[in-house]
Amino acid sequence: ATRIAADNPDKQVVFFGVGFETTAPANAMAVLHAQRLGLTNFSMLVSHVLVPPAITAILSSPTNRVQGFLAAGHVCSVMGTAEYQPLVEQFGVPIVVTGFEPLDLLEGVRQVVELLEEGTPALRNAYPRAVSAEGNVVAKQTLADVFTVTDRQWRGIGMIPRSGWTLSPRYADYDAERRFGVGHLQVAESAECHSGEVLQGLLKPNECPAFGRTCTPRTPLGATMVSSEGACAAYYQFRRLETAAHA
Repeated sequence: ATRIAADNPDKQVVFFGVGFETTAPANAMAVLHAQRLGLTNFSMLVSHVLVPPAITAILSSPTNRVQGFLAAGHVCSVMGTAEYQPLVEQFGVPIVVTGFEPLDLLEGVRQVVELLEEGTPALRNAYPRAVSAEGNVVAKQTLADVFTVTDRQWRGIGMIPRSGWTLSPRYADYDAERRFGVGHLQVAESAECHSGEVLQGLLKPNECPAFGRTCTPRTPLGATMVSSEGACAAYYQFRRLETAAHA
């Protein structure tokens, strides 16, 4: 995006900075690179979200059914594991940092089940080849410089305080919301979509009336079908359409 902006000085180039803590370092570097190049036609529409506040919101819900978490290894490779110990202590749930290979996932599930059976809430790192307690220190320093924490609206859940990042004041010139005055815009969510309940473990994807009908990866109604990593997209891809019917 910065290269396109540099090659087209007569055009405004806006990059959509979206994702969890995983994609944020590269996006932060794009802003720093644009500054070094002196670009005046590059900006970023930031919609980054943070994992720990979302876990807090789920566990704080009066309808919560979640008993443990597999913490995302790619997020923790950047941020480390320190943010999760307070959640374990506050809510008494096990959290196991887990990788993405089949054996990683099975080991993560095994450790969570083991902790639940023992009645021992604890934080474990089952992905030590990629995740350390301190995380990527240089990346975290860059994130702290480029971004500042803000409230963020989550599709399907609503507003979660201090659950996202936006550009810090020193990089405000690269903030697309500020440059184009679009920060006030809100998009109405589909009334058919139950992604919020799926995200909170209250509903299986195929139990949603819209699943596989009006809501598919080509015509997604909510975040869990939009993302290829979402629960609804996974259920659809692997054709888990009849699970509830045969239960």
